[in-house]
Amino acid sequence: MATVKDIYDALDRWAPFATQMDFDNAGFLVGYGEQNVTQIVVALDITEDVIHEAVEKKAELIVAHHPVIFHPVRALTDETTTGKKLLKMVKYNISAICAHTNLDAAQGGVNSALAKALQLREVQHLHPDGEDEQGRVYGIGRVGFVHREGMTAEEYARFVKEKLGTSSVRFADADKPVHKVAVGGGSCGSMLSDAIRMGCDTFVTADVKHDQFLEAQMLGINLMDAGHFATEDVICPEIVAYMEKNFPDVKVWQAAHDKESYRSV
Repeated sequence: MATVKDIYDALDRWAPFATQMDFDNAGFLVGYGEQNVTQIVVALDITEDVIHEAVEKKAELIVAHHPVIFHPVRALTDETTTGKKLLKMVKYNISAICAHTNLDAAQGGVNSALAKALQLREVQHLHPDGEDEQGRVYGIGRVGFVHREGMTAEEYARFVKEKLGTSSVRFADADKPVHKVAVGGGSCGSMLSDAIRMGCDTFVTADVKHDQFLEAQMLGINLMDAGHFATEDVICPEIVAYMEKNFPDVKVWQAAHDKESYRSV
């Protein structure tokens, strides 16, 4: 039977935790390493609703992208949102493994999944950061060619909205047809210069700030903000498939209650 440590090791082979960024807190964050696992819930975020789903369905482990513990925990009480979640997980013996920036950068990780969802061709790294112990190049962002030439920025923004299932896409139109596209799941607006360096006319990311839209207009590149959740949630089905392949005796599913945290009108 698989243990929490077995599942951590499998994730480490795919997206080595040693490659996470210095500020990050990815890894095995809650629970007992030798705990047996028969059911896994996969989610982008470990919210109270996701924990409740794990409790209700008797899952022993949550595998998530965003770390359930990010900042130092100075007190474990029910007076903080993090404390409430951790106490409930401990009470019901639910472990947590969170693969964050290591999974952003890994081959087949978040950015690869985003490029795949947007049907990019001839995909390569946007910003290679190095090689892991297996000699695989890793780095944030991907670059590829659009699936259909001749689309305007607005047409491509509508395509992105449809493919990612997001409520809206904010974009700055540089009046250039979409040909070569860079993608950065989550908050990658600071990589605009990398997209330009790679000869891209369009950059799809999230959490874009006002000054970054202004800069994109000045530099002549289409810049699109498709939302943090939507640009990263594409990895959850990939995690499910990976877990099912490596642990066929374990029941794995994507959390039904892992949703975008806001609505648009």
